[in-house]
Amino acid sequence: MREILHIQAGQCGNQIGGKFWEVVCDEHGIDALGNYAGTSRVQLERVNVYYNEASGGRYVPRAVLMDLEPGTMDSLRTGPYGKIFGLTTLFFGQNGAGNNWAKGHYTEGAELIDSVLDVVRKEAENCDCLQGFQICHSLGGGTGSGMGTLLISKIREEYPDRMMLTFSVFPSPKVSDTVVEPYNATLSVHQLVENADECMVLDNEALYDICFRTLKLTNPSSRREPHPIPTPPLLHGGFRATNLARLPTVPRPHNPRADPTDVGREEHDVRRRPRHGRYLTASAMFRGKMSTKEVDEQMINVQNKNSSYFVEWIPNNVKSSVCDIPPTGLSMSSTFVGNSTSIQEMFRRVSEQFTVMFRRKAFLHWYTGEGMDEMEFTEAESNMNDLVSEYQQYQDANADNEEEFDEEEEGLEN
Repeated sequence: MREILHIQAGQCGNQIGGKFWEVVCDEHGIDALGNYAGTSRVQLERVNVYYNEASGGRYVPRAVLMDLEPGTMDSLRTGPYGKIFGLTTLFFGQNGAGNNWAKGHYTEGAELIDSVLDVVRKEAENCDCLQGFQICHSLGGGTGSGMGTLLISKIREEYPDRMMLTFSVFPSPKVSDTVVEPYNATLSVHQLVENADECMVLDNEALYDICFRTLKLTNPSSRREPHPIPTPPLLHGGFRATNLARLPTVPRPHNPRADPTDVGREEHDVRRRPRHGRYLTASAMFRGKMSTKEVDEQMINVQNKNSSYFVEWIPNNVKSSVCDIPPTGLSMSSTFVGNSTSIQEMFRRVSEQFTVMFRRKAFLHWYTGEGMDEMEFTEAESNMNDLVSEYQQYQDANADNEEEFDEEEEGLEN
């Protein structure tokens, strides 16, 4: 069994993580105390991917929870699944990060990081075959962005051969009025590009638009927005299972759809404008009783019908997996994860907001006062612009190839 170590950092990361464990416990038939209460022994076949089995037959999440203020942990511990977590895996400070990336990365977070790393090492050593790490955090605040990326870099140093997957929530002024969010997000991307293998981008602005335009919610909140769906083949076996390493591996952020039950609808895409770009790689994960032959046929049809939206210079760039166990309450579902060049629109939006403030050196003293150097901002801005340019080059390369192909066709016709 290949285990995954789950980490959640900051208020947003812990809220996402709390919902994640509710879903996973429901999938495996585990109650709020960690006892098996399911109806099918199949639920326990791959339970060790996310759980450790403790004495008395209890199942304890293989998770590390951290925040720089105690309020988030208090909320989790008093929540419906608060008693399932091991007390030695909960870490919190007293002062908070105050939406300051530098506090999370260099000062407040640095004081707590060694204790967190000790538990990460212990959990990793207890695994028979550690597959990798998954981290839930936001990039707009101070803890998830600053301390989250600090932990990622430390783990990368100690476990360079393990997969590092992040679920990173990108900020939007539509959802939050914290003015320094573009600083925190840009500084975080600077770290993620270097240390993460796969980054699942959750754009708060797109999720907010989905709530208004598609779900018709008049007052979206964090408790009503779509929660993340666990990668299905990691929870259960299947005809054609997958793992972290078999997900798309182009070394840039990947972009999951918000609705797992509908692969083809643009209004459910968290990037909102997939037709403005090209898919570099993609993964389609299906759950329920279905024919693998039919899955293959449908995936080929989707690619043929939308061939202009997939780059042709990466062969076999769409993977599919099938798990015969459907989600609770459904007969079947699908999840689409794609790495599209249109994600550059979101990076460009954050970069422009960053530049407007940095040009005036607005609020910069809050960061330099924690020991940061102004050059780190300049490097992060440059790295973000390089990321946008790289995606644009991928998109232009596809357009150039199409023009060459059209010219060749015209030549053959003549």
